[in-house]
Amino acid sequence: MVRESALQCVRLGGLSGCPPPRQSDGREDDQPMRFGDAHAAVRRIWTVELRPQADGPALVCPSCTARTFPLQASSARSAALAHLACHVRASALPAHLRSCQCRVRGCVWHPRHRGCAGRVLLALTRDLSGRTWRLVDACAACAAATSHTAVVPDTLLSPRRSAASAPVLQRVHGDEPQRVREMLTHLASTLGCVTSPAARLLALQCALRADRHGCARLPAGLLRGMRLHRHTEAWQELAQDRWLDLPDPRAAPLQVRLLDGALNQAPCRSARRRAAHWALKPAPLIVPAAAKPADRLAALVLAAHTTAAGPVADMAVVARLCGHSPQQTEALLDRLVAGRTLATWHHQRDTGEVHWQPAPLHRPVSGSRGPSTH
Repeated sequence: MVRESALQCVRLGGLSGCPPPRQSDGREDDQPMRFGDAHAAVRRIWTVELRPQADGPALVCPSCTARTFPLQASSARSAALAHLACHVRASALPAHLRSCQCRVRGCVWHPRHRGCAGRVLLALTRDLSGRTWRLVDACAACAAATSHTAVVPDTLLSPRRSAASAPVLQRVHGDEPQRVREMLTHLASTLGCVTSPAARLLALQCALRADRHGCARLPAGLLRGMRLHRHTEAWQELAQDRWLDLPDPRAAPLQVRLLDGALNQAPCRSARRRAAHWALKPAPLIVPAAAKPADRLAALVLAAHTTAAGPVADMAVVARLCGHSPQQTEALLDRLVAGRTLATWHHQRDTGEVHWQPAPLHRPVSGSRGPSTH
């Protein structure tokens, strides 16, 4: 029963967002489980509950604020699995940044065994009542020791293409948006919740440009282009988070040593450097050179979520990656419309999703812009 549900969870369209093995990265998905280090691991646990009600079961998810609606009893399980799949798609991470969430919590979900071992897998667990489902990153040993659990097969995680014209963005930009999205997700967990947008932009460039020893070189021209040259406050924030050693601001290029051990395992440096360059001008969005760091970070988050499926993302995810509340993020999106980076945006509150449209490439010199819809 649980294994069939794991297969169904993939077929419902959700798990295609998990990054498949990339040929250029070697055997990335065969890496051993990463244990915890000095920085918090990205939380990858999603739970949904089907609560019985008079007019049909209701789906409740503590990870999002989307309103729930009564479901038909025959389709309730499918709705629960599809919801879990959406969370996985929105929080995709490469193998080297994933860790065993069961171990982080003291392996309380299963009887004691000889210890964590094996690759990190997606494990789907159903409770005895059949009303609660949990999808979690777990090592092979923990997944095997947990009752009523099935592993979501890796062979079914490759992205599906709905039409021949769908992957236009991927053909033009490769996998740079996905790499940036994955790194922003990692940084949202490892950096402090009050870390400024300027510091987050610097951290992203450092993480994508770091070598296997955790060292990165940032030319002065790069920092000037980001309008963060000699921006010592941002470096001090990252040092206070114990994410890097405070660099010498007089050095050219700036030499940075990162303290995030997970980044030392990042594969394919050349691909990550291409992602770092793309993050400076994240097509298809055009950001004015004088834009504030908060606006540039918000535009980058949206561009990284502009996939073949369309310009859409969970508002909670966008807000978390921007380091703001959903209300502050809405104000940022309004500023992107005012700055003509976006043509319009819309928050669909029943699903918690935000939709947007990039501004036209050929902007009119005069004329009024249409207001955004909230």
